[in-house]
Amino acid sequence: MQFLRGSKRKRVTAGVTACAIALTSAGIPASVFAAEDNDGRGPSATETPIKHVIVIVGENRSFDHLFGAYKPPRGQTVENLLSKGIINEDGTPGPNFHLATQYQGSLVGPTKFSLTPTSKKAYKTLPPPLTGGTPTVASDSNPPPFATLAAAKAQEGNALLPGDVKLLTTGASGLPTHVIDTRIANASKLPSGPFQLTPSLSYDDYAASPVHRFYQGWQQSDCSVAYATHANPSGCRNDLFAWVEVSIGAGSNGKPQPSGFNDQTTGEGSTALGFYNTNIGDAPYFTKLAKKYAISDNYHQPSQGGTGLDSIILGYGDAIYFTDGHGHAITPPTNEIENPDPQAGTNNYYTQDGYSGGSYSNCSDPAQPGVGAIVTYLASLPNKPKANCDQGHYYLLNNYNPGYNGDGSVNTAAFTIPPSPVRSISKPLLDKNVSWKYYGEGWNTFITSSATSVYCNICNPFLYETAIMTKPTLVAKHLKDTDDLYNDIANGDLPAVSFVKPGGFLDGHPTSSKFDLFEAFSKKIVRAVKQNPKLWASTAIFITVDEGGGYYDSGYIQPLDFFGDGVRIPLIVVSPYSRGGLIAHDYSDHVSILKFIERNWRLDRISNRSRDNLPNPVATADNPYVPTNSPAIGDLFELFQFGQERDQDDHDED
Repeated sequence: MQFLRGSKRKRVTAGVTACAIALTSAGIPASVFAAEDNDGRGPSATETPIKHVIVIVGENRSFDHLFGAYKPPRGQTVENLLSKGIINEDGTPGPNFHLATQYQGSLVGPTKFSLTPTSKKAYKTLPPPLTGGTPTVASDSNPPPFATLAAAKAQEGNALLPGDVKLLTTGASGLPTHVIDTRIANASKLPSGPFQLTPSLSYDDYAASPVHRFYQGWQQSDCSVAYATHANPSGCRNDLFAWVEVSIGAGSNGKPQPSGFNDQTTGEGSTALGFYNTNIGDAPYFTKLAKKYAISDNYHQPSQGGTGLDSIILGYGDAIYFTDGHGHAITPPTNEIENPDPQAGTNNYYTQDGYSGGSYSNCSDPAQPGVGAIVTYLASLPNKPKANCDQGHYYLLNNYNPGYNGDGSVNTAAFTIPPSPVRSISKPLLDKNVSWKYYGEGWNTFITSSATSVYCNICNPFLYETAIMTKPTLVAKHLKDTDDLYNDIANGDLPAVSFVKPGGFLDGHPTSSKFDLFEAFSKKIVRAVKQNPKLWASTAIFITVDEGGGYYDSGYIQPLDFFGDGVRIPLIVVSPYSRGGLIAHDYSDHVSILKFIERNWRLDRISNRSRDNLPNPVATADNPYVPTNSPAIGDLFELFQFGQERDQDDHDED
């Protein structure tokens, strides 16, 4: 497909939209904009000129990890490592570097999980970051991930622009796995805080992945009302990232702590403190989009933890729980229940936690392992947010397989959550006849040969849902491959709401992918949409990641309930109505995307307990990041300028 440079400029008159927004602000019902539904089911109503929302979700990067050194356009402000003085423009420690000091804790002796250690002392130097499982050399034994361009084209040639496929053959470390990453300057002598990865480690290099699990995330945040200030009323200091990495890492899986345990045993070191620098050319495509369109510097992963729970909340606005497979809540097997209490004689080495271990908690019962510390903390806050945990429900907190396979059969593999009765965003969309699809790369091969597919099953919230997966006609209509996305864009058949997930090679996940590959994946979609002026004029593309991946971030964390929120993550909005390099500060998370969809198409809430019921935030001028009406999350309308005329096409390609 040839992507044409926009040369013909057309104007979109938005006077009616301006009136609609003005009326809405005055508390009067807004005008409704009618658009033809692309599934051929009649008109759908929108509150804005946006008729198509595309949500592209990558993997595992915090806001400061990518945009910590970002300098905004004139007239905009950003809260990041650079603006706080934690780093200088060149990435070296700044005058306020102490604000990000990392501490090592002590939990030797206590037998209960704690959000804060019994004692803390600052690291003099960080534990060295490690290589993890990164590709070592460009060979058939451990390629990055393809040894040849021909092999890369055969697998991913349709998912990237031709010039970007070569990125799949570069970036091997040249080092053994799970050793000190000597590509990083002064890896064994890093000061106690964030450190720049580049240029000694190339932006195109594969790198290790830090821990990103539920109880680890809460502990890394180090939240206590004793630390609360006006600027940080939740008291989350974000100063235990390295310690949690080296003390427990990705979990014990119920096994005893290995003998000779040290700061390198978990295979991570201080990987979590690394960041890129946009001022020296890192993240070039997303930096360009940020300066041209709009971003948020107060957008968060909706839970502590990793891909599974954060992807579920993106679809449900809620967590899901263990059942008998027929909708009734029951107790899971003992070895699948989280127990983050430290093993006897260890410093924070959890008793039962891991990808082949505990992942559920009954958070309605403060006596359950780990639960009491979080519930007690929530109750200590002035606004006392509710845990939002139904009685006797064991909620999935970390990654387990969804209850269904791609063909609709029940997944009987070990460490799989049974089919879920919880309602997702699919329900209000279907109820109002609003078209939608989930496009996941590798879906077609996942259906027939899941073991060899690049498809991310835990990323698709609808694979957990009984209401969708037991109806073959709904599965066939709404769950698609990314090849179908490119065809739907080209043919003008894009649904109103599209969720898009790249496969494992292109999603930007550390170790298994690189972030320049996720940039490249997103670039192809943006260019394809812009090639169709009519589609571009009515589309908003939300580009984000599932969660922060365990990387450090310096931003405010608002406790909404037992599950989170977690750290800030990137959000870029690409649309004719989101131009100018705007940086929005309203507090938001993944459920804010659901709130945008619901408001734009006038949908019902998902359920009476889902987070889309939370109000939009109200903040003060001196602290726009902290809602005074907490718990609250925005609907992302502040990222758009619907009351202005906008150009449909650009002279340059994005």
